[in-house]
Amino acid sequence: MGRVLPKSPIARAVLAAVLAVAALGMPSLARAADSRIGYIDSGRIWLEFKDAQEAQQRFERQVQGWRDEAAEKQKGVEQLKQELKDQGPVLSALKRQEKESALTRSISEYESFIQDIWGPNGRATQENSRATEEIIALVRRSVEKIAGQRGLELVLDAAGGFVIYADRSLDMTNEVLAELNANAASGGR
Repeated sequence: MGRVLPKSPIARAVLAAVLAVAALGMPSLARAADSRIGYIDSGRIWLEFKDAQEAQQRFERQVQGWRDEAAEKQKGVEQLKQELKDQGPVLSALKRQEKESALTRSISEYESFIQDIWGPNGRATQENSRATEEIIALVRRSVEKIAGQRGLELVLDAAGGFVIYADRSLDMTNEVLAELNANAASGGR
């Protein structure tokens, strides 16, 4: 049986246009089929890579220290408020003014501390970024090495939501973890 072509000139023009567009897309489709793509699960790496866990624990200890210090400063503010409330009626004007000044100073120190630690460019943000960047650099080096060994052209991160479907054989997470842990054990960051 032969091909059936549309009889109307408009239908033939539409078909020709569709075929032309499809032909233009063919090289890129063929190229896409030849591409070698891998992916990692950075969520698993953060959970299973010992150095990442240790960095997270160090950061959490630091944050807890800052929280404790903030709580101590807040406790001092509350104590001064209570003293001023309790002793206010019996204090001389000069002593009352001294207590109020001490309270104002204590509140200012507390607020300054909170801003210094948890503000937009605070120490917590800076410390978290520093620790995160170190781990990201280690992961990136391992990914680049393994991708080169496997001849991959692209590696995606499944944890970032950028992979909708992927063949499990492309998952490099175990190899990256092994590489990271081997480098960490040998001290070759």
